[in-house]
Amino acid sequence: MLSHAQIRKFYDAFGQKQDKQFYEAAALQSLIHHGGFATATSVVEFGCGTGRLAATLLAEYVPDTCQYTGIDISQTMIELCQENTAKFKNRVTCIQSDGSPKLPMQGQSADRFIATYVLDLLSQDDAHTLMDEAHRVLLPGGLILLACLTYGTTPISRLVQSLWSGLYALSPKIVGGCRPISLAPLVNPEVWQTVYSQTIVSYGFPSAVLVARKTT
Repeated sequence: MLSHAQIRKFYDAFGQKQDKQFYEAAALQSLIHHGGFATATSVVEFGCGTGRLAATLLAEYVPDTCQYTGIDISQTMIELCQENTAKFKNRVTCIQSDGSPKLPMQGQSADRFIATYVLDLLSQDDAHTLMDEAHRVLLPGGLILLACLTYGTTPISRLVQSLWSGLYALSPKIVGGCRPISLAPLVNPEVWQTVYSQTIVSYGFPSAVLVARKTT
C-alpha cells in the first residue's frame, strides 16, 4: 500500500485530473439521492478532493444554513476545494490532514459524513479507525455515506476489476493507491443500520455505494 507521504505526493500532482474520473458520477449521484441532504445541517467529507461534490451539495441539495467541512491529505486538493467552494464563504471549512484517519472535530457535531473513493485507498486498520471516527462525530441518527471501487457483478465489470487489481499488484502508484474492496465488513451492525447498499457499474467500473444510519 502507499504510505501517507506517497498518497500526498500522488494527489498533489494529480490535482484537477481527479474530476476526470468519469466512472464515479453514477455512484455519486446515487449517494446524493439516498443521502437525505435536504435536512442536513452539518456535512463532513473525508477525502474532499477538488471540492466538486461539496460545491454540488451546497448549490443544489443542502439547506442554505448547512455547514460543510472538507478534509484531505493533499495541499493541492485543499486549495482546489477552497477555490471551488469560495462563493459559499463562511459555510465552508477546508482542513489539510496529516493522513491520519482521526478527525479534528468534536463528537456529535455533524449529521452527514461522506467518504467517496477513499476507503479503497486506506489500510484496513485506517479504514476501521475512520469508521469509528465517523461514528464518534455523527449525531444520533446521522448518516454515513460511502462509495468506493468494489468487485465486479457483471462479466465486463469483473474483467475491469481484474485488470485494475492486476495493475495494483504490479504497482499501487499506477492506480493512485486504490483497489477494489467490500464495504459491508466495515459497517458494524451493532452501531450502524444499513439503509441503502448497491453495486453500480458505470463504463464497466464497479462501485459500491452504501448509506448507513448511526443507531447507538
